[in-house]
Amino acid sequence: MELSKTLILIGFSFVVAGLIVWAAQRTPWVYSWFGNLPGDLRIEGERTSLYAPITSMIVVSIVVSALGWLVQRLFGR
Repeated sequence: MELSKTLILIGFSFVVAGLIVWAAQRTPWVYSWFGNLPGDLRIEGERTSLYAPITSMIVVSIVVSALGWLVQRLFGR
């Protein structure tokens, strides 16, 4: 029973993530901030380049953690 609930939750998460990506493609202003925050590193050399969206990943981590906490509070034991 527990495995079925986990698989349903994973599938639902994929559907939600897909809807977010689909909506973001239709409205570019939604994701235009990603990678352009202060603290996102972009180093371009003559033949190499480095891009590290550190601040953007911190924001994504906070949002995903908050959503996980919310799901656990609503559907937890």
